[in-house]
Amino acid sequence: MMSEMAEYTTLESLLEMGFERNRAEKAVAHTGNQGIERAMDWLMEHENDPDIDEPYVPPTGNVLGSSEQESLSQPASEPTESAEETFETEDGKRPMTEEEKKEQIKRLEELMRVKQEERRERERQEEVEREKQRRKHGQELQQVRQKLQDDEMKQLAEQRRREKMEDRMAKQRVKEKIARDREERARKFGGSSSSTASTSPPSEATPQSPENQGPPPAKKDYDECRIQVRLLDGSALMAVFKAQEPLAAVRVYVQMNSSEGEDFTLLSPYPRRVYTDLDMEKPLQELGLVPSAVLVVAKK
Repeated sequence: MMSEMAEYTTLESLLEMGFERNRAEKAVAHTGNQGIERAMDWLMEHENDPDIDEPYVPPTGNVLGSSEQESLSQPASEPTESAEETFETEDGKRPMTEEEKKEQIKRLEELMRVKQEERRERERQEEVEREKQRRKHGQELQQVRQKLQDDEMKQLAEQRRREKMEDRMAKQRVKEKIARDREERARKFGGSSSSTASTSPPSEATPQSPENQGPPPAKKDYDECRIQVRLLDGSALMAVFKAQEPLAAVRVYVQMNSSEGEDFTLLSPYPRRVYTDLDMEKPLQELGLVPSAVLVVAKK
């Protein structure tokens, strides 16, 4: 019977402090009627539970305040804290007055305020710790991103280096091919000149009079010609071409071996003649550039 009165006393104290009945009943039931402080601790820990305001349903065979077995199982010499504070036996003891109840409620409210402060401080510290963990995670994530960016920049730099190397190698191959073609043409031209020089008859030591001279020799047909091209910067290019090659071959040769680009034309200084686009398709022999000629690069 003492446990029942203590349980109702704890419940009434919680109700007088402003707690809802459903919450107060759950707090008393779940703490096993261990006193008002235990009930208040449970309420503060479970105040955010989704079912905190639902009506309390006691387990089967156990009604709030009606379990005689629990009251009998508690030793008579160890009444609960709330029972000792509120009720006394008949030999000179009396129940608590209204002022004493108000004092007790005031003390419990102060206790609840202290516990709420402690809980808020604990939550603040937990929030600070979570913020530290969040910043630490953010720093680690930033380091990973920076490493990925560095690796990507290294890969791009390596790719550009390989592309530049391949470009240099391709240009070198083109230069070597042009050099081989030039040497081959030079050998052919030199061989023709030497053979021509060796087969030509020696000139007479004494000049012959016009009366003794025969008919003029026939004009020789040349199959090659030596072309010298003067560039805009003052330098010159020398190459040997076939007599039947078009003038466009000379233009292409200049483009490949100089920095003149494509915006230029060719002309003969003596007699002066500017070659047009139609002249580019004509053979060198037809243009009178065989066996040798000097051309000048001029801007359009």
